[in-house]
Amino acid sequence: MAHCMMIVPLLLSLCLILPLIQASKFQYCDNNKDYDVKVSGVKISPNPVKKGKPATFTISATTSDYLINTGESITDGKMRVDVRYFGFPVYSQDHDLCEETSCPVTSGNFVVSHTEELPGFTPPGSYSLTMKMINGESRELTCISFGFRIGSASSISDV
Repeated sequence: MAHCMMIVPLLLSLCLILPLIQASKFQYCDNNKDYDVKVSGVKISPNPVKKGKPATFTISATTSDYLINTGESITDGKMRVDVRYFGFPVYSQDHDLCEETSCPVTSGNFVVSHTEELPGFTPPGSYSLTMKMINGESRELTCISFGFRIGSASSISDV
């Protein structure tokens, strides 16, 4: 009986905490390519995204051994974002990579974070996003894709 009394509060606290730290699944655009930037996680806040409200996409990454061993750093470049809705392109834009993270990125872990406010007329549903990091010499550093869901401003459902 005492074990049950301790388990119930633990389960309740896990139910409240897990949705806050839930990361989105992602995949590399080309699984056979050895990217210079390795992505370790993607977080979307809020999740699902609410139309008419700001949404933040946070990507945790690390530089590859190649960049570390050569002493190269990421000093400029762009982050290309392409969004599709039922396979149809609905949004595409390039962002200055150094506005999304602190440049120069030398070696080790770093975070790229982008906040976007979706228009109120954005249709709810499932979307896919492809994000490419490209350095100043037009070399693709990484490319990932992941899905996300857009709900209404009052939606509380999850992906």
